[in-house]
Amino acid sequence: MSYAIVGFGKIGHALAKAFARKGIEVSVATTRDPASFAFDAAAIGPTIIPTTLAEAVKADIVFLAVRFESYPEVSKALPSWNGKTIVDVMNTFATPEELDGLPSSAFVAEAFAGARLVKGFNHLAAGVLGQDPAVQGGRRVVFLASDDDGAVAEIGELAEKLGFAPIELGGLAEGGLLVHARGNNWGELIFKDLVTFD
Repeated sequence: MSYAIVGFGKIGHALAKAFARKGIEVSVATTRDPASFAFDAAAIGPTIIPTTLAEAVKADIVFLAVRFESYPEVSKALPSWNGKTIVDVMNTFATPEELDGLPSSAFVAEAFAGARLVKGFNHLAAGVLGQDPAVQGGRRVVFLASDDDGAVAEIGELAEKLGFAPIELGGLAEGGLLVHARGNNWGELIFKDLVTFD
């Protein structure tokens, strides 16, 4: 299984740290030349591999950590997204009216037709997401929502490998709204930093 993070801002860095802590190789890419962020990637760890967008999207699982307005550009990086799993880590300031009343992930899913989409990891602020998820004997929770049971189970397993405690919320139009930030209408679980004790 191969992994990539597209977007290397605060959230991209936080995700990269999660992979680095467990020694799991992950490609990181932006629309810029990889040389421009190679130093930052190396500072996180040797398993963080700077690459081009064209190479990163070849991964089996792609974390979408760009600004919301940039996802259409990323979607054009492949002619077909069949067989891929996209983890939508984005939040948006677009209003519900601009999104036709739909969860933002519904728009994202349309752009990545053929891929299985999971909304996840977006409810934590970057500073929290980048911390070790092991907290006083417990594990930091990450919420996951998807209309594809297989995809959400797959990302749940990855979250476990990264040290988090995944909680599935159901489909994008139901539980997914709990972790959607759009305009001034934020889901009830946005920025809730929860820890579970097994």
